[in-house]
Amino acid sequence: MSGCLHIAFVTPWYGPDIPGGAEAELRGLVERLTQFQEDVVVEVLTTCVKEFASDWSANYHKPGSEVVKGVKVTRFPVRKRNTREFDKVNFKLMNSVAVSKVEEETFFREMIRSPEMEEYISAVNAINLYVYIPYMFGTTYWGIRACPERSVLIPCLHDEAYAYMSLVQEMFSKVKGVAFLAQPEMDFAYTIYTMSQAKMKVLGGGVDTNYLGSPDNFRYKYGLDCPLVLYAGRKDKGKNVDGLLRGYSLFKQRYSADNSRLVLIGGGDIKIPPELKNHVVDLGFVSQEDKYNAYAAASVLCQPSMNESFSIVIMESWLAGTPVIVNGRCAVTKDFCVASNGGLYYDNDYEFSEALWWILHHKEARGKLGAQGRKFVLDHFSWNVVLKRYIEFFCTVSVGEG
Repeated sequence: MSGCLHIAFVTPWYGPDIPGGAEAELRGLVERLTQFQEDVVVEVLTTCVKEFASDWSANYHKPGSEVVKGVKVTRFPVRKRNTREFDKVNFKLMNSVAVSKVEEETFFREMIRSPEMEEYISAVNAINLYVYIPYMFGTTYWGIRACPERSVLIPCLHDEAYAYMSLVQEMFSKVKGVAFLAQPEMDFAYTIYTMSQAKMKVLGGGVDTNYLGSPDNFRYKYGLDCPLVLYAGRKDKGKNVDGLLRGYSLFKQRYSADNSRLVLIGGGDIKIPPELKNHVVDLGFVSQEDKYNAYAAASVLCQPSMNESFSIVIMESWLAGTPVIVNGRCAVTKDFCVASNGGLYYDNDYEFSEALWWILHHKEARGKLGAQGRKFVLDHFSWNVVLKRYIEFFCTVSVGEG
């Protein structure tokens, strides 16, 4: 493609400190794309909502454009939602109860949405591609409807009730391109969607490879001198942290002489079982420096989530040379473990306890697994490698547009 490529990334909320894997991946991508190639212009279209945990009818930010860490960000006001009607449908979806077409329409109508953003997307012709992330929000659904012929989707797709809605299937059939973060994610999409007119490719996510964690600093700061089992991420049932606690409790019952501690870092609240009161340390949010130091200090990182499309924490752990234990019911993280030979996976609490015991008691093998994971990340997910893939893909999709 000759000339300048102009890309607008569309997302429900955007900011430097917003938690969430898809949010962090988008920030890293747009900030680096902005500086990577002169003939690629990148900006972000988003709403005035602060973040996922905020009121989706509340305009926290002022509408208009600003520059955030070198990226032009334009915010649009959201419409007032009928939260009660949305919650009724969402409750069914969260509990895998079938919903009707009318209920699906209610879901997206009362989801976070900005009609002004949709009008802008429909009217502006200077932008070659609108890239939407993730798939299940109103900014994506209504934005694609406004201009399907220039739409690219980075879905962050999971095997969950939302993915099977007929309106979502229709949305996937209209886009011009779909970029996946992992092969199992694309395989899953193929099983439930018809995407004959879309160009598709697994592009992965980028990882900052320039940090160096200090295990001694982490141990000294938090007074931890025993083997550490780490969980990094949001602490809630959606991430299966309750399952991790259950598995760790079984591990402690079976191996009562074990002196390890489970360290939790990240937002959210979850009840620690009484029997684990002296074995679990919940640090809440920590700084980036402390997070990287925690990876370096840990013997192993546990990723219990069953719904991941990439998992940045696994990649960051591997960069520190620390192996991982992942949930075997998550196709993506299991595939990464098999491809890298950088960790173990489990299918039940008993297997988790066995995997954890083995890693904690085989120091040499633990180091080898971590080293293999690190090589895997450097070979496939360093930012320079990933940015080239994205630009090549966007140029391919954009041919004939603009």
